[in-house]
Amino acid sequence: MHLVAVDWGTSSLRGALLDETGEVLREQSHPRGILSIPPGGFADVFESLFAEWMRPEGTRCIISGMAGSQQGWIEAPYCACPAGLDEVARSIIDIQPGRIALLPGLRDEHSGVPDVMRGEEVQIFGAMALTGLRDGLFVLPGTHNKWARAKGGRVEGFRTFMTGEFYALLSQHSILARTLDADAPLDEAAFLQGVTQTHNREGLLHNAFGARTLALFNRMPKSQLSSYLSGLLIGEELRTQSLQTTSEVVLIGSAALTQRYALALGAAGVLTRTLGAEATWAGLHALANTQGRRTS
Repeated sequence: MHLVAVDWGTSSLRGALLDETGEVLREQSHPRGILSIPPGGFADVFESLFAEWMRPEGTRCIISGMAGSQQGWIEAPYCACPAGLDEVARSIIDIQPGRIALLPGLRDEHSGVPDVMRGEEVQIFGAMALTGLRDGLFVLPGTHNKWARAKGGRVEGFRTFMTGEFYALLSQHSILARTLDADAPLDEAAFLQGVTQTHNREGLLHNAFGARTLALFNRMPKSQLSSYLSGLLIGEELRTQSLQTTSEVVLIGSAALTQRYALALGAAGVLTRTLGAEATWAGLHALANTQGRRTS
């Protein structure tokens, strides 16, 4: 029996064909995120991309990500934290019973303000399956970064930081865009200088202006300023975390972003291990198996 595992996000869609052990047989990726799908068009897009994989009898599909949002195929309400595989599996929504199902996201709350994730919870469960860890801190860098703590195989809670989006805004649409090169490669020394600068505890709104004045007085070349700004933002994010008792963090995401978090956490004396797309497929496989046990 094969599983079609799909991560359907806002701007892109990824899929993998898995065998019963979770091994990836084939993969595909398309710029067909939910924002590109016309109303009522999800079923047609799905069939156009995955009909061949779904053809063998008994094949089923499980979909994570924004396809389960209000703007997606069918809304799959959020599952409240703490939540593990069992809680999430109980909240799976069938699109075509026994054939296609949608996963819910997770919901947490801090000081009366809700926080949510869709898709990252799958990566966390996948990371647990791949590493054998059931407790710890999982960090998922991206446009909206997630910091999640797990205990006993369940996501106890999490917080979202708009670090990636703020970097894009500052580097492309603020006065800083005139003095830095947002596409310049990572300069590790400048990045770590930015991380260290946040230790002055004067806040991002002040420190970010330094990216302009360092250029104004020729203290830092244009090619390094984007790395410095990135360090300021990630350093500010780390400054809000309680890392004193954390010996290791699991990073899940693209190599470019996890590299930066590994550098910043390393400077704070925290060890890291890194996972990529394999965490998504492992998580979807684990959830499909959990759902299968519940219905068998």
